[in-house]
Amino acid sequence: MEVKYIHDGQLETAAFKLLVEYGVKYGEIRKPPIPVEEIIESYLQLDYGFDDLSKLLNTQDVLGATWVKLKKICIDQSLDPSVDSGVLGRYRFTAAHEIGHWQLHRAQLLEDDQNLFETIQKPAIVCRKVFAKQPIEIQADRFASFLLMPKHIVQNEWQLRYGSLEPYNAVAEISDINARFGQTDRQPTTQVAKQLAKVFNVSGQAMQIRLVNLGLILTKRPEMKLF
Repeated sequence: MEVKYIHDGQLETAAFKLLVEYGVKYGEIRKPPIPVEEIIESYLQLDYGFDDLSKLLNTQDVLGATWVKLKKICIDQSLDPSVDSGVLGRYRFTAAHEIGHWQLHRAQLLEDDQNLFETIQKPAIVCRKVFAKQPIEIQADRFASFLLMPKHIVQNEWQLRYGSLEPYNAVAEISDINARFGQTDRQPTTQVAKQLAKVFNVSGQAMQIRLVNLGLILTKRPEMKLF
């Protein structure tokens, strides 16, 4: 599906708007983790659960799926954190990703195809690893990041831990990790990101990307300036 371009600022605003709307009805979210299941089931009022999506949809590497007309979101059973606690971060990001599709792409799907035909075996959107670089998937990923790690809540948690919004310079830590493992082109997850990831129930990698984008973790040496 070809999607309309959406600027990151618009994606962040859309995620924040959803959190505000949820907060008006169920109470303001002031601390992490963000209640993605409650947003899906209570606020959006969608049918939600797990299934063996690869078997159901007869395709491989399916992480999640969204049915627009059937008002349903489903996550692949391989990401069920009640079975494997190690996938909690990936599960929550996938759930938020599907919320992104619902919020961002539902109207366009219905507009582009007023006779959109869905069955249980044919959802409107199927999210597979192989599709990760498609614009529609990138938009949903970025929405998920903004939803799970809202700027104001991340900054508040950072201040509570470190007393200010002064960034952490991770250049030395990253260099040391790469040296120990013989890597030169990787950006390993820092301890700071791992610790905060546990608070937000996201993966360390997702947390680090968000912190870098917010300017709270520096991964490159600052350029020398003459003046």
